[in-house]
Amino acid sequence: MTEASFSIAVPQDKIEILQRKLALAELPDELDDAGWKYGAPIADIKRLMERWKNGYDWRRYETELNNELPMFTRDIEVNGCGSLNIHYVHKKSEVHNAVPLLFVHGWPGSFYEVRKLLPLLTAESPEHPSFHVVALSLPGFGFSEAPKKQGFSSAQYAEVGNKLMLALGYDGYVTQGGDWGFTITREMATLYGPKHDKAWHTNFPIAPVPSASRNLFSYFTYLFTSFSAEDKAGGERTAWMRLQGMGYSAEQKTQPQTLGYALADSPVGLLSWIYEKLHHWTDAYKWEDDEVLTWVTIYWFSRAGPAASLRIYYEISEQYIVNPASFPTIPTGVSYFPKEIFIFPGAWVHRAYNVVFESSHSSGGHFAAHEKPGELVDDLRRMFGKGGPAYSIVPGKTGYA
Repeated sequence: MTEASFSIAVPQDKIEILQRKLALAELPDELDDAGWKYGAPIADIKRLMERWKNGYDWRRYETELNNELPMFTRDIEVNGCGSLNIHYVHKKSEVHNAVPLLFVHGWPGSFYEVRKLLPLLTAESPEHPSFHVVALSLPGFGFSEAPKKQGFSSAQYAEVGNKLMLALGYDGYVTQGGDWGFTITREMATLYGPKHDKAWHTNFPIAPVPSASRNLFSYFTYLFTSFSAEDKAGGERTAWMRLQGMGYSAEQKTQPQTLGYALADSPVGLLSWIYEKLHHWTDAYKWEDDEVLTWVTIYWFSRAGPAASLRIYYEISEQYIVNPASFPTIPTGVSYFPKEIFIFPGAWVHRAYNVVFESSHSSGGHFAAHEKPGELVDDLRRMFGKGGPAYSIVPGKTGYA
């Protein structure tokens, strides 16, 4: 598992192909005054498409990413799936005994989401802990090789994460993740805690709905619970998502290959598919056009192409997401943001996990690392800092100089 330095260097011919495809793109019509009711508005897509064609400079952002993010690749052997070449960011703190932290993204995210966190998490201060940060590109995302065999599910993604941390010399570590990062870090906590994985934190805490067949007492407690205003607002957000926001998931979970042809061939199709989520899943976040385009361009130029990232939905079923076979027992930290796509009552989360830290925020959505990096980092500092419930949980690693 030899490490190699990595720099993004998209071949010029691929950039030229993207430009030609954008020049030939045809857009659909749109109903009058539709706004966001039917999906991404044509005015937004036209503006972004024109910027992508005539003003956006990928080479500029490619250089910025290379300069800001220490990137590497490494071959990792996955049981039953062969060897995969994995891309990751690894930035070490100047603090020798900093806490090793693995950051895991989801869809439609990427390693790009760790960008704002890095300078904050690795900062040295007597007031808060510092972290050695690792952010992998999940297999099939970004510049990691994609799985070639069927059945690459949560256990395999977790295996990659654990083996990467061990290969980097982190025998003990903690994790943070949202979206699929929640599912994968939860699996890591179950499979590799507490021997290697000492604690985990998520901004996307999914918990099972109380069921009479699973726990009769919890079910009756649920029936007679008086929910808080915050719980009710979370329930409304979850209901909206289930009724109006899950069409993409149904397709990606059942027929990802069919959708893959469109996203792999049409940059405008990929742009609209992802841009819709960036809009709907955030809390009035003011996206800059180049910010959106960089996010999407990473998918367009990804090593395996954008279709590979869809298959995680097929391989990890919804039944498993909500009702895993077992729950981890290592210390859990949770952060709640009001525009998250699924928000479950805190009592349900506490019943499912060993919650030792929780924090609620007044704004923010699904992409907390990108939308609210300061708030997310502050939560991690409080969880793992002096006086926090997970202080010095990794042996010999306090995060303080």
